[in-house]
Amino acid sequence: MNEDCRKLTIYFGEHQRVGRELLSDALHDLYQRQGLEASVLLRGTEGFGLRHTLHTQRLLTLSEDLPLVSIAVDTRAKVETALPEVVELVGKGLVTLERARLLSGRIESVVLPEELHEATKLTVYCGRAERTGGRPTYEAVIDLLHDRGIAGATAFLGVDGMRHGSRQRAHFFSRNEDVPLMIVSVGEGRAIAGVLPELNSLLPRPLATLERVRLCKRDGVLLAEPEPLPAAAGTGFAVWQKLMVYASEQSRHAKHPLYSALIRRLREEGAPGATALRGIWGYSGDHEPHGETLLSLRRTVPVVTALVDRPERMRRWWEIVDELTDEAGLVTSEMVPALRAVEGATVRGGLELAG
Repeated sequence: MNEDCRKLTIYFGEHQRVGRELLSDALHDLYQRQGLEASVLLRGTEGFGLRHTLHTQRLLTLSEDLPLVSIAVDTRAKVETALPEVVELVGKGLVTLERARLLSGRIESVVLPEELHEATKLTVYCGRAERTGGRPTYEAVIDLLHDRGIAGATAFLGVDGMRHGSRQRAHFFSRNEDVPLMIVSVGEGRAIAGVLPELNSLLPRPLATLERVRLCKRDGVLLAEPEPLPAAAGTGFAVWQKLMVYASEQSRHAKHPLYSALIRRLREEGAPGATALRGIWGYSGDHEPHGETLLSLRRTVPVVTALVDRPERMRRWWEIVDELTDEAGLVTSEMVPALRAVEGATVRGGLELAG
């Protein structure tokens, strides 16, 4: 399969419920009923939403109701069929709908559309315990991406999700071998296209998506500012913008962890929300792939911070991100063609695709 698809991303709190059921379970039950090709549920490490309440694993008093991120991918028809029920389930939170290209099965050489030539985000889905050549497959994939000059890559451990339409959930007292793991990488379009066929030797059943991004900064060097976007597309629908910062947990700004400094500064300045996700293995820029090992004395895992807002407001948040990533971090910008944010009686945006 190589076709146009939709990526649905939902940001919410781990304690959020639908009746007596956790929202996270209700969403992935829905994805299972609809037979979606891929989904993954990720636990955040720090973040805040429209009410600006900070939640973080770093402080026990603020560690309740940590952020969750649920991502689902399939054809346009399948995602749009599931969308009304998703909106009904998500009483509060942020929902984004984005375009992507879905690659499933053996991956041959891919000619990227013109809009993907500048830079491309490649997301690969595999199982937690899959191994290649006696080592974790996610490490082998990330090493390949690093060797081929891809700008950055991070592996995230899922706790629930679907691969090729089959659902696997993490359980205590289980190896959870088939629970989905997601590898997100960003690089120049031609480099991404060149590495795709090589994934066949590492993954028995490759499953991946391609999305358009803009590389803005790399280890303190400005490459390009976020693409100027109109407040509305030619269709009249509002458009939105997303900034993502890829860095190590050891990356610092003014002696504080970079991801934490970003979250706290954005919150202080009135941003609508931001979420940090801790990976298990990865790299950004020219750094070697790294992550936690049994013999490590300190955490060296990668952390990715995401922020979504209207283009005219994003100019202010970009100034903060630019200031704090003066030495470290890989920064990307993306257009988000549809967004719906709900907090109490306030509803922002809608899930009709702009453009």
